[in-house]
Amino acid sequence: MKAIVLCAGFGTRLGDATRTTPKPLLKAAGISLADYILTNLRSHGFTEVMVNTHYQADKIKEGLAHWPNRGVAVSYSHEEELLGTAGAVKKVESFLSTEEEFLVQYGDVVTDVNLTKMLEFHRKKKALGTLLVHSRRRSNSSLAFDENCCIRQFVERPPETFWATVDQTWVNSGVMIFSSRVLNLIPKSGPADWPRDIFPRLISCGGLYAFCLQGYRIAIDSPERLSQLEQDIKTKHFEGRLGIQSRG
Repeated sequence: MKAIVLCAGFGTRLGDATRTTPKPLLKAAGISLADYILTNLRSHGFTEVMVNTHYQADKIKEGLAHWPNRGVAVSYSHEEELLGTAGAVKKVESFLSTEEEFLVQYGDVVTDVNLTKMLEFHRKKKALGTLLVHSRRRSNSSLAFDENCCIRQFVERPPETFWATVDQTWVNSGVMIFSSRVLNLIPKSGPADWPRDIFPRLISCGGLYAFCLQGYRIAIDSPERLSQLEQDIKTKHFEGRLGIQSRG
């Protein structure tokens, strides 16, 4: 299986932490975010990974240079101008040419989700796309799905007033599996984003599904979140699932 990890962003919300270090290489418990991501991918059979880059690209390559020796072939797609979350995938369409499905993960999302079960779910539903989702109030997105887990609504960056209108708050977790047919929906050139440009089309044809998170997930989008990950690793005893050794 092949996966794409999106690592091209600037990480500006992390302030001084990303001035000299790209966000995917920030560390918690001595291990980088990218290492946690690749460890979980490898444990579920994703052994070919494409990483898109823009900001501090050379440092990202240096930081991941050990992964071929750990059983994951890592390739890189450099973007002179940012292409967005879907445009980045379209750019590496040739990398995915032999695949029936592929996975996309945001490069700041640390999770121990069982990707094997998520892929089984995706295939069982015959989905065009499957999003890992979790319940949270006030996030960058909100979505609703029916009893069959088919997503019927997706709102990107809802206004503050929106949250008072919904009872159940499911949000996008930043891990997605797609059928290769979805590549045909992405414009051949220029920037494109999954929520803005692709999800509405998948929802309209009933092809986008929600896989509910069981396990741990955190998006490192602030210094506080990075500290939270560090604290969670120390106190919640899931080191093995995140690919690090127990500290006793």
